[in-house]
Amino acid sequence: MGVFVYLPLVLPLTALPIARLAEQHLHPRRAARLLTTVAVILASCSLVCLGLLVVVGTAQLPGNPLPDGWSDEEVREAVPHDAFAGKASILALVAVTMACGFTLHRHYRFRARAHRTLAGLPGGGDLAVLPDDVPYAYALPGSPGRVMVSTAMLAALDPAERRALLAHERAHLEGRHHRLLLATRLAGCVNPLLRPLRAALVYSTERWADEEAARVTGDRRLTARAVGKAALISGPGPAAAAVAGFAAAGPVPRRVAALLGPVPPDRGWPPALTPAGAAAFVAAAGTTVSALKVGPPDVSPRRHPARPRKKRCYAP
Repeated sequence: MGVFVYLPLVLPLTALPIARLAEQHLHPRRAARLLTTVAVILASCSLVCLGLLVVVGTAQLPGNPLPDGWSDEEVREAVPHDAFAGKASILALVAVTMACGFTLHRHYRFRARAHRTLAGLPGGGDLAVLPDDVPYAYALPGSPGRVMVSTAMLAALDPAERRALLAHERAHLEGRHHRLLLATRLAGCVNPLLRPLRAALVYSTERWADEEAARVTGDRRLTARAVGKAALISGPGPAAAAVAGFAAAGPVPRRVAALLGPVPPDRGWPPALTPAGAAAFVAAAGTTVSALKVGPPDVSPRRHPARPRKKRCYAP
């Protein structure tokens, strides 16, 4: 195996080209799903690789809780610098577990707190209007999901722009964008090399919601005006930053420019002779190699030649 045992930990670098080019050349819906799939697969491979290195590290601990056969000499010989890598992997796995646990706890704690606040408000449906002088609007996932918008935001928009804004936020809920964003955030906790994918995914989900709002309203220029105006006047909403990044508006000038252009083509895999197609091929190849390299090394026990049995001599 040699240094190849560490490949699943560094191969997430191959996802960076697709993160930049997918958001530019693919339909936002397909780009968001592709980025999430790549992030989850590469993070899973990194986590399995880290777990195998932890097995090597436990052999150096007093009172090893794992069976000795899991980290025998053959396993340690397959890992370069096993003494350092094994101990470092134990600390890394503890840090990954704590980071993922903190992210999940923060996400669901703010969701629960926001839904408790909404429970005391009159009215029903998926729209919750909060009396607040700070203009903001965001989607709050849950059962059921709600669109939270302040009175200041509604007062700053005309009726047509309000319809576009609400359609945008409802698209977040209908597309389950919070799940994609949360999965990518957890992937970044597992392997920091995957964190750039989250920024690309935030932009793709915002563009996805923009396109859905333009489809509902039937006016791309109106939607672009609503997106630009809401971004200029919006402020931080309560607990919004903790809910899967829905409060992030993304690169607003790029979103407005995309809405003022034609509808992006809704095609599947990009053509091979384009930059996006080449980047997708690189990311797919890296993901495949990473998945193949997470298997345990060949540590089949050594077979010793059978010793000849001594013949017993019996007295007559």
